[in-house]
Amino acid sequence: MPDRPLPIPPNPPAYAFKEEIQKHFEAVAYSQQRWRRRNRYYYADIEALCRFLIPAHSRVLQIGSGNGDLLASLEPAVGLGIDFSPSMVALAREQHPELQFLCQDAEQLDLEGQTFDYILLVGVLGHLADIQSVLAGLRPCCHRRTRVVAVFHNYLWEPLLRLGERLGERMPQPAQNWLSDTDVRNLFAINGYTVVKQGRRMLLPRRVPLVAEWINRYAARLPLIEHLCLTQYLVARPDFGPQPSALPTCSVIVPARNEAGNIRAAVERLPALGSHTELLFVEGNSQDDTWQVIGEVAREYGDHLDMRVFKQKGKGKGDAVRLAFEQAKGDILMILDADLTVPPEDLPKFYAVIASGRGEFINGSRLIYPRSREAMPWLNTLANKFFGVVFSFLLDQPLKDTLCGTKVLWREDYEKIAAGRAYFGDFDPFGDFDLLFGAAKLNLHIVEVPIRYQPRTYGQSNIAHFREGLVLLRMCLFASKRIKFN
Repeated sequence: MPDRPLPIPPNPPAYAFKEEIQKHFEAVAYSQQRWRRRNRYYYADIEALCRFLIPAHSRVLQIGSGNGDLLASLEPAVGLGIDFSPSMVALAREQHPELQFLCQDAEQLDLEGQTFDYILLVGVLGHLADIQSVLAGLRPCCHRRTRVVAVFHNYLWEPLLRLGERLGERMPQPAQNWLSDTDVRNLFAINGYTVVKQGRRMLLPRRVPLVAEWINRYAARLPLIEHLCLTQYLVARPDFGPQPSALPTCSVIVPARNEAGNIRAAVERLPALGSHTELLFVEGNSQDDTWQVIGEVAREYGDHLDMRVFKQKGKGKGDAVRLAFEQAKGDILMILDADLTVPPEDLPKFYAVIASGRGEFINGSRLIYPRSREAMPWLNTLANKFFGVVFSFLLDQPLKDTLCGTKVLWREDYEKIAAGRAYFGDFDPFGDFDLLFGAAKLNLHIVEVPIRYQPRTYGQSNIAHFREGLVLLRMCLFASKRIKFN
């Protein structure tokens, strides 16, 4: 793909703006490195943010790649940088020969059909003459799992940043667009993208020993205060509509401990899902005859139902779910608690949302419709609402009911979560947090499906509420260090 001269667009004001921006970056190309060193604390934080959002060895396209340092720090399997300053492109090619850099206009990309896992827009939205045209032009570079990462300044900082330029503390900037997070979300929405995550960081952009680290890691992440931060970011996914291919297959996982009276109903009430439904039971060291009943039902229904059974060697629901997920063959993985408090008849609602592409990680919510105190005592309701608020804060995504047992995701996404589990550690005995943390780390689009929560008709809950509540709190504190206060 050879470099192409920039064609003159039909809009004269837009071209004048673009020409001014290009002349500016041509003039500062070889002094940019000096400014980056002067403000290395700020740029190091931008690199850390992008490395957190973008896994190494991904296919990455960066628009406005400058000297290529940020793109190189991501260690991409394929890295392509686009910049319309020839001097910037020449400098990037010299410094990072392992990557590819092209001099093109972001509004008129010609990448010969290449698609990327991540598209990076860092500090570039303010310099685009037509943001809408750029976002529209990026869609051919996206596949269904692509994420677009935009990083931009909080417009409240404009006076301070201008002052920094006058005092010689910041690289001079040309006239630029100043966008609120609402403006950016709207621009993505009108171009067919859904924002799956957004956040803010960096309250003190210059390094002050001891003080800056504490302020930026902790104080800057607190509600209300975070709205004053310098750096804003969001992650969006392209909307492609329903999957065009055949209906995906589905594996339904039923962890069962002391649930002998619910096994037959779980099988009989399970609806067909997709082009093929696979049912996997994992028995977890029950004290009743759950294992025997599972065996009887498997023999009875084995001729007309794809059903497999496993006996758990470890402990906890999380261990049982991971065992079944490793054995599952379906395209979609779905958890159904054996107590049947989430009706099996509701599973098609979950399937429809994920198969249509309207969500990528589907979480049940028991807190929408009325429920009896027998199904969920008031203390349980309070705890569920508390953890919903905590998770919404930690993950930068709204969640109402994190502890609902019914969770649905694509098997290919679970494999990525399992591969990256070392980031959080194998510390979740319940499985809910492990999946939610992993989905958030992968920037999956998490949505909730409301269900009518029912009282159990057999047995008693296996949950020790107080003891396990303390475990959940410790897990939240641990995750806060790895996600929110990383």
